[in-house]
Amino acid sequence: MLNKVPEPKMHAIRWIIVIGWLILIFSLFYDPISHNWTDPNNLFSPFRDSLQPVLVQGEYLQEFPYPIGARVFWGMVIPSAIMILLIFGHETWRRICPLYFLSQIPRALGLKPLLNIDKNRWLVRNHFYLQFTLLFIGLNSRILFVNSDRLALAILLITTILSAITIVFLYGGRSWCHYVCPFGIVQMIFTGPRSLLGSNAYLAPPRSITQSMCRTVDQTSGQEISACVGCKSACFDIDAEKAYWENLQKPGRKFVQYGYLGLVISYFVYYRLYAGNFDYYFSGAWVHEENQLGTLWKPGFYIANQGINIPKIFAVPLTFVVGVTIIYWICRKLEKLYTGYLKRKYPLISYKQILHRIFSLCTFIAFNCFFIFGGRPEILRLPFVAQFLFNGFVVLVSAVWLVRTWNRSEEKYNKDSLAHSFRRQLEKLPIDVSSFLNQRSLNDLTSDELFLLASVLPKFRQKECLKIYKAILKDGLFQGNFTSAHSLQALQEIRSHLGLKEEEHYAILSELSSEIPHLLYQNKPQTKIVPTGINYPNYSDESTEADLPTLIRDKRN
Repeated sequence: MLNKVPEPKMHAIRWIIVIGWLILIFSLFYDPISHNWTDPNNLFSPFRDSLQPVLVQGEYLQEFPYPIGARVFWGMVIPSAIMILLIFGHETWRRICPLYFLSQIPRALGLKPLLNIDKNRWLVRNHFYLQFTLLFIGLNSRILFVNSDRLALAILLITTILSAITIVFLYGGRSWCHYVCPFGIVQMIFTGPRSLLGSNAYLAPPRSITQSMCRTVDQTSGQEISACVGCKSACFDIDAEKAYWENLQKPGRKFVQYGYLGLVISYFVYYRLYAGNFDYYFSGAWVHEENQLGTLWKPGFYIANQGINIPKIFAVPLTFVVGVTIIYWICRKLEKLYTGYLKRKYPLISYKQILHRIFSLCTFIAFNCFFIFGGRPEILRLPFVAQFLFNGFVVLVSAVWLVRTWNRSEEKYNKDSLAHSFRRQLEKLPIDVSSFLNQRSLNDLTSDELFLLASVLPKFRQKECLKIYKAILKDGLFQGNFTSAHSLQALQEIRSHLGLKEEEHYAILSELSSEIPHLLYQNKPQTKIVPTGINYPNYSDESTEADLPTLIRDKRN
């Protein structure tokens, strides 16, 4: 949603957020003020706690006024980030993320990456497992060390910032976001193929800056320009839906999706297993509990009014391992049953489509499970009407997201991408197309209607058909929707509607290979910066290789 906001404005917004984040971190070291706000006797403070005692393992927890920094971070910042992802998508979060902003310090200092990310084959292949492992460690650390220990939380946040800067210093671009950041997989899961209010990258004009693509401002022209260095193939920041479909069956992707649901459920369930009730979690006492580190070797479970003598430092990871294992097993079983059912009913349905539906359902469940608990200590302080409205809002946005996402498919995405290219070429024809559409415009047509239009229009001259087809083929190759080897199959429907033969496809492909050889046989992205807001040459028969030096900017091509 924020992809159209100029970079200077977003830069200012990021500065405000980063300053607020740094103030929050500083308050974890020194805060002589905010403990007055949580005093139960301060009737004028919206942050004051109630005097209701909290029972933990059969004993009442002693509570005192406390600084508010950890409570703000865990109870407000994290839930807000999750909500932003589902509604506005990764493209909004990544443009305001303070950690991303700080990670780009090496680039701001003009430092070039020391290493090539593509040469680290282990990281490229296994980053899903690495990010999940870091998320697993992070959630364990929350319960054991940092939930209410302000110094430990400050050290964790500073260490994370330094790690992000180091990774970007080594590999450049958004290597931290794509390959290491544990919150990166959370963004991928809650965005899905597209968020509720996110943009569709394939609808953008060719060579434009899309979604949360890395960008900067040209000091001479004042125009936004791409700062992409090609650190990720099928980049999530350039076209989230394209990256979603390409990564759907990548090793570790299924484990991350099912495992994340297990982490969410296990995290909140543990508070019940530890305290013997959910009041401990809902009260928010865990965010300011005195001497959190002193509980590490005390009983980690309290079930049926009986403490189980497994130290908390072992009970927490045990709960996560068991929870992730159970949820992963259940999801795999459901996937198998659902696959069998759909294959019997719709034999032609692809496995990707089945997997996409299961993943979407997992996201829906994880989102609602999170907001049953996530941020709940703060929400319960609101009036009952506000709580009711918030709960309804959570269910509504997640249900709308699921319905909108359910029937999305890779084929539909590819067809929509081609249809947009087809629409642009039809608009160039010297024909009043609206006269055949009852005064509807080309923009009013669905992709299916658009492809059918070629069949019902008056007979095009062969030259016009070939010109349209060549432009669509060139556009698709440039956008990376298909390779030259797969272009024949990808454009079969369009070729059929235009009345063209396979021989003509190969003839046009041969022309392109002579005119623009690096468009067909490119291996690596060129990192040359591409300005936006200028008039590029159209994809026409007159375009030559001279038009293309700045066009290939990322690995999706």
